[in-house]
Amino acid sequence: MTDMRGKTVLVTGASAGIGAACARAFAEAGARLVLAARRTERMEGLAAELREAHGTESHLIALDVRDREAVEAVIGGLPAEWAEIDVLVNNAGLGRGLDRVQEGDVTGWDEMVDTNVKGLLYVTRAVVPGMVQRGRGHVINLGSVAGHEVYPGGAVYCATKHAVGAITKGLRIDLVGTGVRVSTVDPGMVETEFSVVRFAGDQERANRVYAGMTPLVAEDIAETILWCATRPPHVNIDEIIIKPTDQATSTLVHRKQ
Repeated sequence: MTDMRGKTVLVTGASAGIGAACARAFAEAGARLVLAARRTERMEGLAAELREAHGTESHLIALDVRDREAVEAVIGGLPAEWAEIDVLVNNAGLGRGLDRVQEGDVTGWDEMVDTNVKGLLYVTRAVVPGMVQRGRGHVINLGSVAGHEVYPGGAVYCATKHAVGAITKGLRIDLVGTGVRVSTVDPGMVETEFSVVRFAGDQERANRVYAGMTPLVAEDIAETILWCATRPPHVNIDEIIIKPTDQATSTLVHRKQ
């Protein structure tokens, strides 16, 4: 069952990659979309695409999840017809660099912590009280295999994704008995803009991350998130780890010669 008709889904980081793929998957399933991202022009193009393809209604929010006051104002100020969020996909996140801690870029650390951890918390805090009041809802966090392992140069990014795992588990505990479900989907290597962003626009270096192997694509993750969201109400998918067949751990990857 993948019918989301009548449901309102909020996706953060919706302008590209996994966020945009989630928007497409939920639109195809019949959901109404609240799309949040910093790059409004990309969201406008995506909304037009979904409207033409599926007749999807979309409400667009220009939002940097790191800005707590903006998160509170924008989500608290949603028009009444968009305010009842059924599914929150906390997708906004990023990695910066692969430096050792003793050589790390503190600005990049701040950006990862502020986006991946604090931004996720700000959005969750703004949305979940309404879910509790209505006695239904689903929070789906985008984690990572980096939340289960630590790899060279990844201390801070991995720390943020370990934090996402802890927040997910704690939120599930806090919400037991409310009817609100909490899940995390934790991907391995997915070929999106992630590595381009991590390496400050160095496309050649980003390409080498996926060289000689078949990575996941954004649609694989979106399909998994949609599956979590469309289980019967009495079923909660706590956690899914999803990796390419060519990947065994964060650092053990089979690459064709």
